[in-house]
Amino acid sequence: MSEVVPTGKAGLPAANAATASGTIAAQSEPDMKGWLLKWTNYLKGYQKRWFVLSKGVLSYYRAEHGAGANAGGRSAGGKLSIRRRRKGPRAESKGSMMQCIRAPRSPTRLNAPPETKKDRKKNKKNQAEMTHTCRGTISLHGALIHTVDSCTFVISNGGTQTFHIKAANEVERQSWVTALELAKAKAIRAMESDEEEEDTAANTIPSEELNLVVRELTVRLENLKTCYDLITKHGAALQRALSELESGEDLANKTKIVSERATLFRISSNAMINACSDYLQTAQTQGHKWSKMLQHERDQKLHLEEMVEQLARQHSHLEQAAHRHRPNAAASASDDEDNEFYDAQEEGGSVASQEDSSFILKIPVAHHRRNSNDATGSSSEGEEGNSETQQVLVVTDNLDNMDMTDRISVNSSQALTPTLSNNNQSTKVARRRRTRVPDKPNYPLNLWSIIKNCIGKDLSKIPMPVNFNEPLSMLQRLTEDFEYSEILDKAAQCKDTCEQLAYVTAFTVSSYSTTSNRTGKPFNPLLGETYECDRTDDLGWRCINEQVSHHPPMAAQYCESRGWRCWQEFTMTSKFRGKYIQIVPLGYAHVEFPATGNKFTWRKVTTTVHNIIVGKLWVDNHGDMEIYGEKSAKGVKCHLKYLPYSYFTRDTQRRVKGVVMDNSNQVKWVINGTWDSKIEIAPVTSTSGSAENPVYKTGNYKTAWSRRLPPTDCDKYYNFTLLACQLNEPEPNVAPTDSRLRPDQRLMEDGKWNESNGEKLRLEEKQRARRREREAEAEKAAAEGRPYPPYEPIWFSKQQDEGTDSLVHVFKGTYWDAKAKQEWSKCPDIF
Repeated sequence: MSEVVPTGKAGLPAANAATASGTIAAQSEPDMKGWLLKWTNYLKGYQKRWFVLSKGVLSYYRAEHGAGANAGGRSAGGKLSIRRRRKGPRAESKGSMMQCIRAPRSPTRLNAPPETKKDRKKNKKNQAEMTHTCRGTISLHGALIHTVDSCTFVISNGGTQTFHIKAANEVERQSWVTALELAKAKAIRAMESDEEEEDTAANTIPSEELNLVVRELTVRLENLKTCYDLITKHGAALQRALSELESGEDLANKTKIVSERATLFRISSNAMINACSDYLQTAQTQGHKWSKMLQHERDQKLHLEEMVEQLARQHSHLEQAAHRHRPNAAASASDDEDNEFYDAQEEGGSVASQEDSSFILKIPVAHHRRNSNDATGSSSEGEEGNSETQQVLVVTDNLDNMDMTDRISVNSSQALTPTLSNNNQSTKVARRRRTRVPDKPNYPLNLWSIIKNCIGKDLSKIPMPVNFNEPLSMLQRLTEDFEYSEILDKAAQCKDTCEQLAYVTAFTVSSYSTTSNRTGKPFNPLLGETYECDRTDDLGWRCINEQVSHHPPMAAQYCESRGWRCWQEFTMTSKFRGKYIQIVPLGYAHVEFPATGNKFTWRKVTTTVHNIIVGKLWVDNHGDMEIYGEKSAKGVKCHLKYLPYSYFTRDTQRRVKGVVMDNSNQVKWVINGTWDSKIEIAPVTSTSGSAENPVYKTGNYKTAWSRRLPPTDCDKYYNFTLLACQLNEPEPNVAPTDSRLRPDQRLMEDGKWNESNGEKLRLEEKQRARRREREAEAEKAAAEGRPYPPYEPIWFSKQQDEGTDSLVHVFKGTYWDAKAKQEWSKCPDIF
């Protein structure tokens, strides 16, 4: 059912490496193709699709009417130039179809014996048809390939697309998985090769490059002129000798002279040909490089022109706004980037006013439940999400008589305090921890010289110096999500499921509080890097993180406390556009309360860092978040909206508003606040209005979360909070892969940035060398026809997510036992 292209040492098909026509044909043929079953949706289940693997991209096509009749187990009836295999002079019989279904052959070669004229005509027609029926593609350079069972495997690019595919049997599944892993390795290698070549061309000093090439071309040109003079001289001499030959006297002597002149002319001509060839080769070699450099400069010029034009428009908007004390009419929050350049307002927005406590919110009419496809993006065919919304009005009743005790019920404005029972404190004394890190040194840096060649690239692939970093890894930044874990402790005590979800919502917002003034980039974790944070002695929870994938970058986290447990699989897609950096988180986070059996799941919203080139850096979080219940809380959900920052609006900046609904879609709690200051929640006391436009009245608001302000001098040490200062504090008995032991990060914290940059380059090159070793082993295994096991994390394992077909990384539960025994033999040497 599938076909594979074998390659020789030169990268050409083995049978066609001798001829140019065979080479061209092989380059145009896919690496593998064949009929497979693809999961579409719960109504249609698995459907037959035609898959083509070519140049690091997997594409699939809808089965045309009648196409599947001949493709049930043999490649003769398939599309896209499926070639018939012949055994001697006799072609395969039609009766072999059922035999192929029962026991499919191993993949056949594309360079099979020539097809008949009828086959070529039919395949040409089928190929034209299939070109117009492509249903989707997925690039393999950053894809995850999972084997589910003996016949099923899953391909996901980390967030936007997921293919669930089923083969006829285990042999065919393994053939596809091996081909996909090999194509992924080649795609990664080709992508990095192109980026290195582009970076090399872009970073070459133009004047030195130009002088060197001009001198070389000048020498070649002088050789051409010399050869031209020689040809002219010997050509004239040969012409004179031929003229004298016509006189008829002393023919023998004149014939000898003509022969000598002709020999000299031939030698000069050959020298001219060689000189032309050298000149042409030099010009072509340098011309290709110059062409790429010129195209790169053109792209940079276009980006710069676009940014200058945007800056001019924004400057004009600012001038117009400066003449007004406030815009005459409130402009609605917009995603238009023209309104997102201006410096953000100062921190500490409040929602205490009557105007801010009443708001209008549009919520989805139907709850979109996460399934196997949209767990990492949807790839269903012909399915569109329900975009219908309902507009609701929330008003506050009796705000003046609000109970202030409720307002500060969870407000911990002091330093980090214990959250569990004090019974544990009598037997275990909390260790004394540091309260700050060394001050950030002031090193000058030419920002534009570094980022001008990075426009349009993925943020995780930009080789930034540590000058843009903060001395924490991404694994440690994820641990900062639990800075306000007391909110989850409060939620664990709630008896009402909707109220519990309201507190969980406040917890999800609290994780963004440090982004308002933290613009440093965390270190990208190395594959296999871990980070543990055991704060059971004072905060009541402990957490373990591991970098489980490198392409795409993915981290797995598990945190547990006495009344709850929380876990997430974090990956992201990001792009640098010159003026701003946009980070779109992928993957889901979960929290579960064992006492009630309630489980809640959500995905984080988009974060944008503005003013990369001009102005003060500032961060905005915007988008819609849906938190939905599972298990005992099934049907309960919260719709939360993060309003994007806009200069032209009367609304509170950094505003967050939302509602909690029960399993009958009735609003029970209201969420209101700002993501950099506090979140207030209030129960709904009455409902009025129509079913299409309901009006909900709320009772007294109480503060579910209030931000602890950092020290006044925190700008001297990366604007770290107290917990952030303690995350990288040295600790004994941790795993040898722990982020605290990362040398470049430790050197940066100590203020030795030059040494840190050197260590960073060394670690990155060491990681690339390990990846090349794995790719070489995978290629060797593929050549020998045996499966090659992919990289497996140490403390997490891939398991099927509850209620979906997706594979997620689940904590094995063995880390803390290994730490107690100091058994680190499984840990790789990454530092």
